[in-house]
Amino acid sequence: MTTLETRDLTVRFGRGDSTLVAVDGVDLTVAEKTIVGLVGESGSGKSTLARAIVGLASISDGHVLLDGVAMRRRSSGHVSGLNRRVQMVFQDPFASLNPRMTVGAAIAEAAGTGRRTRRAVRAKEVAELLELVHLDQAVTRELPSRLSGGQRQRVAIARALAVRPEVLIADEITSSLDVSVQSAVLNLLRDLRAELGISILFVSHNLATVRYVSDALAVMYLGRLVEAGPTEAVVSEPQHPYTRSLLGAVPQLGVSIRDVGTSTLDAVEPPDPRHPPNGCHLHPRCPVGPMVDPTRQICIEDDPREGAAERLHRAACHFAPKQPGANGTSRFESTALAPPQSTARVARRLDHGNDD
Repeated sequence: MTTLETRDLTVRFGRGDSTLVAVDGVDLTVAEKTIVGLVGESGSGKSTLARAIVGLASISDGHVLLDGVAMRRRSSGHVSGLNRRVQMVFQDPFASLNPRMTVGAAIAEAAGTGRRTRRAVRAKEVAELLELVHLDQAVTRELPSRLSGGQRQRVAIARALAVRPEVLIADEITSSLDVSVQSAVLNLLRDLRAELGISILFVSHNLATVRYVSDALAVMYLGRLVEAGPTEAVVSEPQHPYTRSLLGAVPQLGVSIRDVGTSTLDAVEPPDPRHPPNGCHLHPRCPVGPMVDPTRQICIEDDPREGAAERLHRAACHFAPKQPGANGTSRFESTALAPPQSTARVARRLDHGNDD
């Protein structure tokens, strides 16, 4: 199958003083047959990154690569050649499906089996795709308005799979679903990875959800990737203060809210994304940065991302814990990507609605 990569990917909106750098030099890899979770607060840039990968947002700098080959960018900044190889499933399936087309017609259209194709061939193609997403054939004749939210999302996934993509990008596809339905959709993604061997980039704000479904985890803050690595390594021993703060917001059984306390991250308002701080973007809110320890001026002066990409479990922080192994490398460098745990803790949402 296929490995998807972004190299120094940057997306800017506006000009001059009003320029917003929504995605700032992101290096991300989705290895073949792997589910990578992308998490961050609202406005972190994760949805913009996903849209840029599939060509729905113009790329200002950097590249999108498939199996090491850079996809050509048109003069508009949009990538070409990804239509069939990389497909995206959106947060709101009702908005992404034509309300006047039946489920069968919508899937057949995506599969390219038009009216000139024999009816039996179209019906077989649609039936196979519906079976793949665990939907009854009876929904073929239904309009999207007659389906539940979970059913509509499965239809949207079936449409994306109709062209046999090599990479699937799922953008907040469970955020509007009930918890029980969320679990079914997440299990479906894992089944599809196993059955089809596709790579998946799963975008979400819910850390418990991401932990359940993903092999690797990437964390974004203010357009930058601040931590990435094997999911259980990032969750059990987070190296970046922002990741630790996000994990601290996840309620745990037996722990009172008043016991959790507040961090600098909660006490300080996020900066204006049009005028991000110098150095480390987190430093005005960081619980271990110069606002707490004035001697740590390096956080204000230098970009901490330099050299972080050399490690399997990487963190863009000048003061990330260093835990050398026998060969002097990070203890997570030799850790293989392990399957996600089957049990996830219940977590409140870090934000609501669309990401960007």
